[in-house]
Order: sequence, then C-alpha cells, then structure tokens
Amino acid sequence: MRAFLPVALVLFLLLLTNPLGAAPSGERRMAILAGLEAAAKQADPSFVGFSSARGRTLYSTEWGLGKPDTPACTSCHGQDPRGSGQTRAGKSIDPLALSASPDRFSDPEEVEKWFGRNCRGVLGRECTPLEKGDFITYMSGL
Repeated sequence: MRAFLPVALVLFLLLLTNPLGAAPSGERRMAILAGLEAAAKQADPSFVGFSSARGRTLYSTEWGLGKPDTPACTSCHGQDPRGSGQTRAGKSIDPLALSASPDRFSDPEEVEKWFGRNCRGVLGRECTPLEKGDFITYMSGL
C-alpha cells in the first residue's frame, strides 16, 4: 500500500497540469513508473534504475510460490507477451507488450489491481515497486 502513495502523488500532479485528465497513455505510464521509482528508492537507497532483464526473468520464471495452476506469468499470458493469453477459465487476455497493447500500464487503478491479483497468484505475495517497474520496463521494450 505504501508504494501506491508516490504513484498517487505523481498522478495528482499530472492531473493538476492537465485538469481534463486527457494525458496520453505514455505520459500516464511514465507517471506510474516515476511513482514506482520513488518507492523503490525509498525501499533501497542504492536503487539505480529499472531493468528489462529482471522484468523478463520475473515474467518467464516458474516460481511455483502462489497458486498451483499459475506458477508463472506465462501460465496465462503465454511465452510471448506480444501475443494474447488465456485465463484458466478460457477468457482471452490482451497482450502485455506495449507494441501490441499501447495503452497497457497507463491506468494506475488497473495497474495496482492486476499486479495485486497476479503477483499473489504467481509469487504468493505482493510484487515490490522494483518488480513492478522492472516488469513494465520489460513490456515497454517489446
């Protein structure tokens, strides 16, 4: 919950400069990343930046720490995040990669909702601000 405060502050400031809230998704995503960066620095003063490589590892590793039917992000999202995935119930999931879904990771409420649900399902815990930032950085490069 503490990591959400910097994100909320950055988004509030963004809305002050754009009162209609019509910031393009890239600007909203950058605001989310800025909030995650502030939280990561607070948690670890030696933080130097997000890593696409760590994000790829988070995405592709079979952790097996959460729900047995979702040991990895790839369990539902597939090996290639540029393609569609499928829930265990058979519902289609839009691609995670920004090259395929440019509006991904641009709504702070959706970002928190899905990281919360999916991190608990895969890792058995909440993701850290560092993990969230690494993950979004990885998806931004695809």
